[in-house]
Amino acid sequence: MTGTPPGVPGHGGNLARATALYGEPEAGWIDLSTGINPEPYPFDPPPLAAMARLPEAADEAALADAAGRFYGTDGAVVPGAGSQAFIQLLPKLRPTGRMAVLSPTYAEHAHAWREAGHQVVEIAPDAELSGYDAVVAVNPNNPDGRRLTVDRLLELHGELAARGGWLVVDEAFGDCEPLESMAPYAGCAGLVVLRSFGKFFGLAGVRLGFALTDTALASGLRRALGPWSVAGPAIAIGRQALADDDWHRQTRARLAAARERLDGLLAAGGHEVLGGTDLFRLVASEGADLHERLARAGIWTRAFEFDPDILRLGLPGGETDWRRLAAALA
Repeated sequence: MTGTPPGVPGHGGNLARATALYGEPEAGWIDLSTGINPEPYPFDPPPLAAMARLPEAADEAALADAAGRFYGTDGAVVPGAGSQAFIQLLPKLRPTGRMAVLSPTYAEHAHAWREAGHQVVEIAPDAELSGYDAVVAVNPNNPDGRRLTVDRLLELHGELAARGGWLVVDEAFGDCEPLESMAPYAGCAGLVVLRSFGKFFGLAGVRLGFALTDTALASGLRRALGPWSVAGPAIAIGRQALADDDWHRQTRARLAAARERLDGLLAAGGHEVLGGTDLFRLVASEGADLHERLARAGIWTRAFEFDPDILRLGLPGGETDWRRLAAALA
């Protein structure tokens, strides 16, 4: 259903494929397939110098400081071009071994570790986790919003670190729930916390993300990334957005209210909510029927090849989009 090549993970977005399958909707597509805040952070345009010159080391350091304050960590903060950059780099910084991904989840993790030559086992979160060299946990999980407690993750990290292993916690959707973050512990050896800037701030195209970890692993990541790994405009926008505490508070409240509204629309249409976060909901899709029906109404959602009976929906933006979705769900 996603139309991706064999062996390559599918993703949300890709409106070109939606148009190829269903044609261009008269009112345009409503893209609910990505789980990104539909009201982006209203940043001031970066100065021309941010685009005309290569970033200085001091600029990137200031961005890392702003991220450290926002995420509440004393660990080292490494900026990169989205958390995807770290997902692909981390497997290359360990000798090949046996690792586990708590699944089903964001498919790029298992794909990247396999591509780097590791033996990857995709297992349920409550399965036995001894004997692995590394474990990846997405928390809250994508696509079902499953949460692991900080206590459970600390316990798992302790088991791995005792034998030189790593725990990688992907908190791409964690900005709505900062109190449940592993970021405060990111200075511990063998723990990596990944954060995505684009989702909560609604600026995925800026391509900015962070790895929070211990000093030694941070040095390895910086060497692997090389110089100027984050563009000057991304640094300027990131510093501005990460420091805007009022917007953070208002946005968390707005997203929670929007999630409740979406749950109400889904319930009114007789659709069971299986889980999610304040940025997306997972529903029972009746064997892909709901995905098909919404697509024919010009609303693009995220279907999954591993399970045709589930569907992920992000939040609509303006009132026109909410009304179109309500009509299509009714």
